Amino acid sequence: MAALLTSPRTRLHERFSSVLLLPAPRRLDEAWLRFSRHWPAKPLAEPPAGSDLLAVPGDRGLPLIGHMLDSIRFGLDMALERYQRYGPVSWMGFFGTRMVVVAGPPATQAVLINKDKAFSQDGWTLIIDRFFHRGLMLMSFDEHHMHRRIMQEAFTRPRLTQYVDQVVPTAHKGVVGWPTNGPVRIYPRLKELTLDVATEVFMGGRGGEDTRAVNQAFVATVRAPTAIIRASLPGGRWRAGLQGRKLLEDYFHKHLPETRAQDGNDLFAALCHATTEDGDSFSDDDVVNHMIFLMMAAHDTTTATTTAAVYYLAKHPEWQERARAESDALGDSDPGIDGLEGLETLDLVVKETLRLVAPVPAMMRKAVKDTELEGHFIPAGAIISITPALNHYDPAYWTEPETFDPDRFGPERHEEKSHRNAWIPFGGGAHKCIGMLFGTLEAKAILHEMLRTYRWTVPEGYEVQWDSTALPVPVDGLPIQLHRR
Repeated sequence: MAALLTSPRTRLHERFSSVLLLPAPRRLDEAWLRFSRHWPAKPLAEPPAGSDLLAVPGDRGLPLIGHMLDSIRFGLDMALERYQRYGPVSWMGFFGTRMVVVAGPPATQAVLINKDKAFSQDGWTLIIDRFFHRGLMLMSFDEHHMHRRIMQEAFTRPRLTQYVDQVVPTAHKGVVGWPTNGPVRIYPRLKELTLDVATEVFMGGRGGEDTRAVNQAFVATVRAPTAIIRASLPGGRWRAGLQGRKLLEDYFHKHLPETRAQDGNDLFAALCHATTEDGDSFSDDDVVNHMIFLMMAAHDTTTATTTAAVYYLAKHPEWQERARAESDALGDSDPGIDGLEGLETLDLVVKETLRLVAPVPAMMRKAVKDTELEGHFIPAGAIISITPALNHYDPAYWTEPETFDPDRFGPERHEEKSHRNAWIPFGGGAHKCIGMLFGTLEAKAILHEMLRTYRWTVPEGYEVQWDSTALPVPVDGLPIQLHRR
């Protein structure tokens, strides 16, 4: 594991530090010590008297903001260093509180399975509740179970088939007009395309005139939770997020009456009309809250995943050609859901991309009662953060984890089965992403259209730099050269 701390990824983070106007240390652990050496490490809480449980070790970092800045700056490398230093359960200062960081598949499994219902979703309150209030991911226990049962009606196989039938032509229309006369920053192009897909598939084409404002609102709400100044000050990220949330609420409420009154094949209509066998359905506010969260989840995470896949296919042309051959074999007709699912090479590429660049960097929980985790005492009220990316790079479960190697997911190796929580880009347990199948199909549809229309490259020696302030975004927009076929 120590070898990973001086990897190209670490040097990437060092180069990215110039964007944050912070000095780049020679080694990650030197920065760590500089931030923490002045405050002795103390346990999170003392275990009950007579208990054989261990106290959770850790350190707070800088006053008030804790380790927030170095989490953004160093990301995975910092998580690996903490894992090596403290083990699978540790605490760190974060926004004035002590946050328990859970690392490694076994500890992750204990939290996600949540056998004794000790962990609620209220850990998200600290981060995103103001902007994604009462989204499905923020609900716990019986309420979550009820809302998920209703929402499942919007993600049945027939519904997914209808969604895909809308995704493919929208993706084709968006891809074919991209310029080939010079480098193209692909991230904003893909972001615009995934919003077009979301407008068509999720909204049935309603509100197309508001696309630009809605896009800006989603960007603002996604970035706002990581604002250092968490107050509604003019020009601040937090204020922009609150304004974005209000715009999205108004947008969905505006289109809700007509959607309630009509049938439709889009997600908005599906949520409006979803009813369980017991007669449970969503209120207007439920529909709006779920739409804001689902649009964000589908729009931003799919953009991040597709962008990363484009990057790896450019860096590994042999995989690009292998995937292209399968796409070409489908011919010019729309592939449909069965055709997309049959693109086995793209499936391997997307899975490996999700491993290397986890679209959701953390999964938050809160301990609702005193409990135990990997032999450590977790007090009631503790905020918990699970780090999927660390599991994805743990050499105990992955062969050469820093290497792009989609075949690791193939039938001869299946490294993701080394542990049920070694690969968790969609979470796990009762809160596993309800839209994971749709998100994967959307990414494959866009990549399929790109493969059929272009070949693409990046300059020799180019290495992408990811801005991990919120979801992973390429700092430079990921310039690629498209070559029309």
